[in-house]
Amino acid sequence: MSESPYETTNKFLQDAFDELGLKPETEHLLKTPSREVKVELIIRMDDGSIGNFIGYRVQHDNARGPFKGGLRYNTDVNLNEVQSLASLMSWKTALIDVPYGGAKGGIHCDPRELSDAEMERLTRQFVERIHELVGPTTDIPAPDMNTDGQVMAWFFDAYSDVHGFTPAVVTGKPVDLHGSLGREAATGRGCMYALREVLEYDGRGLEDTEVVIQGFGNVGSWAGRLLHDEGATITAVSDIEGGIYNENGLDTYAVQKHVEETGSVVGYENAESLTNEEIFELDCDVLMPAAIGHVITEDNADDIEADYILEGANGPTSYQADKILDDRGIVQIPDIYANDGGVTVSYFEWTQNIQHFSWDEDKINSELETHMVDAHRTMRKLMDQYDVSMRTAAFIGAIERVRESTAMRGIQ
Repeated sequence: MSESPYETTNKFLQDAFDELGLKPETEHLLKTPSREVKVELIIRMDDGSIGNFIGYRVQHDNARGPFKGGLRYNTDVNLNEVQSLASLMSWKTALIDVPYGGAKGGIHCDPRELSDAEMERLTRQFVERIHELVGPTTDIPAPDMNTDGQVMAWFFDAYSDVHGFTPAVVTGKPVDLHGSLGREAATGRGCMYALREVLEYDGRGLEDTEVVIQGFGNVGSWAGRLLHDEGATITAVSDIEGGIYNENGLDTYAVQKHVEETGSVVGYENAESLTNEEIFELDCDVLMPAAIGHVITEDNADDIEADYILEGANGPTSYQADKILDDRGIVQIPDIYANDGGVTVSYFEWTQNIQHFSWDEDKINSELETHMVDAHRTMRKLMDQYDVSMRTAAFIGAIERVRESTAMRGIQ
């Protein structure tokens, strides 16, 4: 039986714990979530029937600041997945050095079967059930899979109905409703910066680098367009419906326009069709999983023909697959570094909301680049110091920061 997402995360953590030689009680403290919430959500559906859904919020660690993490709506949402993602957020925020802890939330539902009105009622019901546990100095949700600025606007409004005007309760809001410039593209832009830094360290560059993107949603589409702007060649992309391939490169702006018109990359002209399984077997310089977790496993790790894997998704690689890829010499740019752009610009949005002052987009992108460059430098030093992979180095750097903050605050 394959491992669960939470098991995968804890195995990656254990590798770093072992390098650091931590005591068992310290390991337990750092792994164990602070709070796990499961709530029943009952709403009236458009046809008059009763809809019953389950929502989750896991708050993992707040030693370095308020809990922070996305809110996803998906049929795969369960406590184990949310536990894993909440833990990853603790290490992501620590590695990129923003003053947050980690959290994650979700509602088990199929957004494709819900109207906008049902989505709004579901969101407001969730806020009603958890509003006492979140807030701008407590826990700050953000968009994630199948949620967006509109969902965050509903969340902000429902929370403000109870607590007064509080835009800083969530990030990823529409720009016209106290959101931040640059937030929509932030995760994809961070992936672009991460890949650039790793390639330059190896004496390579983005120009003419062949990239395959599995998952052409928000993260994958923005990364594809930004990498295209930097001279990379995007040879294949995919979504839940299937994939497309052109050995000479795809115009990712045209692909995005096709997606907006049709709902999928499938059917795009001047490209061959391929399956989601086949996309992992393409010969390329960089493979970017940018959709869901556990898509690279021991079953397909030997078939991957890429020099680098850029983890735009959260937890896309199983523990067994990670070891196979390491043994094959494939460089993995881990999720807790690669997709940190979203939480970094969320931090900028939160800061602007608290200050009641807006930054321009150039400042936001420049500050994001600085954080991504600094985090890469931190990882490289730890890779040399401990002679470990980039993933283990990333966890070591994050763990050290959380452990130091925990020790300085004291255990009551």
